[in-house]
Amino acid sequence: MNLYELTATELSKKLASKDCSAVEATKSVFDRIEEVEGKVEAYLAVTKEEALNKAKEVDEKRAKGEALSPIAGVPIGIKDNICTKGVLTTCASKMLYSFVPPYNATVIDKLCSQDMVMTGKLNMDEFAMGSSCENSYFKKTKNPHNLSCVPGGSSGGSAAAVAAGEVFLSLGSDTGGSIRMPASYCGIVGLKPTYGSVSRYGLVAFASSLDQIGPFGRCVEDVAMLYSAICGRDENDATSVICKYPRFTANCTDIRGLRIGLPKEYFGEGVDAEVKKAVTAAVSELEKAGAVVKQISLPSTDNALSAYYIISSAEASSNLARFDGVKYGYRTESFDGLIDMYEKTRSEGFGDEVKRRIMLGTFVLSSGYYDAYYKKAKLFQKRISLEFEEAFKGCDIIITPTAPDTAFKLGEKVSDPVKMYASDICTVTVNIAGLPAISVPCGKDSKGLPVGMQIIGAKFTEQKLFDVASFYEALTGGPQKVVHVPV
Repeated sequence: MNLYELTATELSKKLASKDCSAVEATKSVFDRIEEVEGKVEAYLAVTKEEALNKAKEVDEKRAKGEALSPIAGVPIGIKDNICTKGVLTTCASKMLYSFVPPYNATVIDKLCSQDMVMTGKLNMDEFAMGSSCENSYFKKTKNPHNLSCVPGGSSGGSAAAVAAGEVFLSLGSDTGGSIRMPASYCGIVGLKPTYGSVSRYGLVAFASSLDQIGPFGRCVEDVAMLYSAICGRDENDATSVICKYPRFTANCTDIRGLRIGLPKEYFGEGVDAEVKKAVTAAVSELEKAGAVVKQISLPSTDNALSAYYIISSAEASSNLARFDGVKYGYRTESFDGLIDMYEKTRSEGFGDEVKRRIMLGTFVLSSGYYDAYYKKAKLFQKRISLEFEEAFKGCDIIITPTAPDTAFKLGEKVSDPVKMYASDICTVTVNIAGLPAISVPCGKDSKGLPVGMQIIGAKFTEQKLFDVASFYEALTGGPQKVVHVPV
């Protein structure tokens, strides 16, 4: 077996026992990148020299007997909207094509302090706006399971790289499903943490009240390990929560008595029949193991997508106002005065989807429309939160499909924004309510494409999600294997 085929936790144990070195593991990953990256196109920047130097440093520390973190020496990839000092952070946009941050995001500082090996920056939808990873200015990432299909978005590069064995772990960001949907489409595990449990300092903002950084891995234990490394209070982020975070694990052996809620709104019209069948079968397996399944209702779900796009676009309109060609990033070459420079820079620097959302956000915040749209959407956000709180009084977790379908063909939906937006229907409510949710593979459709099951918990119940997800994973044969990519 090649080292890149190990899970991150398997590699961590081998490194700790000195059965292999961090340099060997890192070289294995870069050999794999060289082999398949031309097909998958998950990376925007590869930091091979820096990674090998760091791996050598970790090996030297281990040889001296220093106490090291579980992630020390483990190669990790980073979504390209998370700031990395001295390394390009483009948000997959022409607007930031040459931006090199002078500082690290807090999550990067945390990982660096634990001796991670960073392999590079991963592709995404521009400024995290999209559901397919087709909105990148630089390239279109492919799904390793079928190179003619999308990997999901916006964290498509982060998911595809893990699935293809181009990295052991990766970080993404989730505003309305941008970790969970790619995890579902690529057949891996992805966690959207409780809002405020992971610092957003250094994450280039899309929608500040919804954005959350989270981990990808090929098994639940991998994701728990990386989440443990990045969660915690940060004084640089006013929204991060003061809370005692344990060292998260994923080795549950008993779920008897677990109360599972199945919301009828997530299994109705618009959800593919094969997806429903796979998720329902997975729930049946949990029920056979002793869980108690009950039907519930979350009636506001039907209008959640509209509320999400109003809130997220309004916040995007505000957050992206800083990209004007004055301070940093792209500036148009020819202009006549300041206003003309603003207009041309933003027209040339932003892609179609970003401009579409800026215009929508500016509209719903404008005089005469604020009360009719944005204010109502924020009131609706509270209603959704209350519905979840009520639901969790009668159940421990809620299970739904992660996405209403499996990975679709490249180019299939890119010209129809409404159809693309509908891909988020199963995930946006979690962000609106600030809840944690994990996507785990639960089978494949008739075309051999992965189906994801979403497990939702009350705030700060990540350990419960890891318990249920790891129990199901063990029932179905353990960690996902690296996808064979034809070369």
